[in-house]
Amino acid sequence: MTTAAKLPSTGSSARAFATGFDVEKIRRDFPILARDVRGKKLVYLDNAATSQKPRVVIDALSRYYELENANIHRGVHFLSELATAEHERARQTVQQFINAADAKEIVFVRGTTEAINLVAQTYGRVHVGAGDEVLITAMEHHSNIVPWQLLCEEKGAKLRVAPINDDGELLLEEFAKLLTSRTKIVAVAHVSNALGTVNPLRQIIQLAHQKNIPVLVDGAQAVPHMKVDVQTLDCDFYAFSSHKMFGPTGMGVLYGKASLLEAMPPYQGGGEMISSVTFEKTTYNKLPFKFEAGTPNIAGAIAMGAAIEYLNAIGMSKIAAYEHELLEHATRKVSAIPGVRLIGTAKEKAGVLSFVIEGIHPHDVGTILDQEGVAIRTGHHCAQPIMDRFGIPATARASFAFYNTKEEVDALANGILKVQEVFA
Repeated sequence: MTTAAKLPSTGSSARAFATGFDVEKIRRDFPILARDVRGKKLVYLDNAATSQKPRVVIDALSRYYELENANIHRGVHFLSELATAEHERARQTVQQFINAADAKEIVFVRGTTEAINLVAQTYGRVHVGAGDEVLITAMEHHSNIVPWQLLCEEKGAKLRVAPINDDGELLLEEFAKLLTSRTKIVAVAHVSNALGTVNPLRQIIQLAHQKNIPVLVDGAQAVPHMKVDVQTLDCDFYAFSSHKMFGPTGMGVLYGKASLLEAMPPYQGGGEMISSVTFEKTTYNKLPFKFEAGTPNIAGAIAMGAAIEYLNAIGMSKIAAYEHELLEHATRKVSAIPGVRLIGTAKEKAGVLSFVIEGIHPHDVGTILDQEGVAIRTGHHCAQPIMDRFGIPATARASFAFYNTKEEVDALANGILKVQEVFA
């Protein structure tokens, strides 16, 4: 087998890529980025699936289990009081990070999926009835489709889907037409995990609110890449996951306006979500604990707080600017390769470059790139309706974080050339 041709390098200094952004210094904070994979230096471009963790997050997990481990909210001993304080400090950190009005509007959950299910099974079950409608878009992750399908099947309601154009952008006029007196809730991604499209959230929310329709936002792919202000957006619910924003797995957040959360029934029953229990009647705890049944992921919450503090120290505006340049560079490099077609070419994008190579299945692309040490995601990305919309079974998806470099993008592009050579 001959050696694949290489694309010309676009510069050796990643530091020069964005003024004031020292990516090499940042990379040293992530232990896993120093390892080799299959004899090659790891190039990790699967951040939309899960991000890598900085040392401060790993240390926060270890510190909790080594020095602070105790259950929270119930104990009067030193360790319980310490763990409780750290857990609730993490809640305040999240509140400030997304600019929620009050810490009680921050509900800790396992991740975005549980957050959306919580809203569907509480707010949704109360407010959606036979003949009503739930409006989503054609670019949603399965986690923002299936919970609403289950609700609609149970209630005899209808799931409506706002279409997208060939660039992967929401057709806002069509979306507006689908908002009717029967629409009881809108659920929409802030950023598409499969296309990278950034939706015009403020316009979407304003259109919905003109008809007094609440809006839930799936923010899983947005929070790691840009500043999110839930009060400025005026969304009613906002869901995101810790593991996509450099925190631990099994941890996430549901933001909800206090007035809505107060009126919603509990999602699960058990310890912590109660105020008092008799065999005749149970009264429920105050917000946010009404929605946090059982022992929570205490270590996960604390470590997620550490991840947010790490992001704050870098600055979300700097992260967004650097990643924008990185995505533009990747778009230029990959789209210039003959036989490669980009899937998702919206004017406003974040973090994701999905593509197909003529005559080669995405799984084969991912397998060969892996042999070059390049980790990407292949498949339908839990967004099968998007694949159907573009008439393809799957894509290869490179997704970026602020610790990625131009040189890693070049490695991806050279890897694509290698794939083409193998299948020539």
